[in-house]
Amino acid sequence: MKIWRMRFSQAFKARPLRWTPVFLLICGVWFASGESIAAEPEISAVPLRAKFTELGKQLSDNQFQRALYLDSTESSHDLKGEIYAVLDYPFAAVNVALNNPAHWCDVLILHLNVKYCHASSNKAGTVLTVNLGRKYDQPLADAYRAEFNYRGIITTPDYFAVELNAGNGPLSTHDYRIWIEATPLESGRTFLHFTYAYAFGLSGRLAMQGYLMTIGRDKVGFTVTGKLPDGQPAYIQGVRGVVERNTMRYYLAIDAYLAALTAPSEDQLEKRIQHCYNATDRYARQLHEVERNDYLEMKRKEYQRQQVNQ
Repeated sequence: MKIWRMRFSQAFKARPLRWTPVFLLICGVWFASGESIAAEPEISAVPLRAKFTELGKQLSDNQFQRALYLDSTESSHDLKGEIYAVLDYPFAAVNVALNNPAHWCDVLILHLNVKYCHASSNKAGTVLTVNLGRKYDQPLADAYRAEFNYRGIITTPDYFAVELNAGNGPLSTHDYRIWIEATPLESGRTFLHFTYAYAFGLSGRLAMQGYLMTIGRDKVGFTVTGKLPDGQPAYIQGVRGVVERNTMRYYLAIDAYLAALTAPSEDQLEKRIQHCYNATDRYARQLHEVERNDYLEMKRKEYQRQQVNQ
């Protein structure tokens, strides 16, 4: 696997405390996979369709009120979140939309913390340059810039797979990865598998522990672990909660991008950001961070800046 190396280890050694919020942002925004995470058993539609059959009950009856299954795993050195979902869009449209690096910038900019994205090519392939920031409007100079390798793995009439990855992150995080694969279903729908994960070292673990003891103390994920005294569901917390929240954020951005494709080109941005906010706020317990008008205005400005800079 070809991996782009990010050069910021020296800067971190010089000012370690400054990188703590950056690390938390990267963990929330980007994707990784350590070598211990099992590879896909077969890169084809066969295992994906088998998974669709296996998850039949969970896809039809769940807390999300949509055909979606979310899972997360944690080990001593890596985290992974996965979503399997039925999309109400034909496979051909999903393939054209997500099997193209240029389109990914329009997807990623919908995320609360993505401030800018640009796809470019070099001798090694396609790279997505992304600026990551906080949940409010920021100059690009104040945001963190990262580069991620884009790779189209395979495309067939009934299946495609795409991967983005990067080698290193701040505070000993490494092996960043996102994986997407899809196959057509009956009735013009598509079955999508989305994976997001990262590996970490001691520094990363300590930084995350600090986050979870302070501003992340009351945040939860989606996995139900039991019931509260009032009968309401108790949700998973900790690092798996972090992984699950951000796995869902990216899935909702993908869905919002797809939902807007049938609108006239001049109306697609507005439809995307409206759809993304509505979908995110549907899971307010886990995902609500900013008010509607603040998000919409921020994303309009960021998208315009992205277009001008390119």
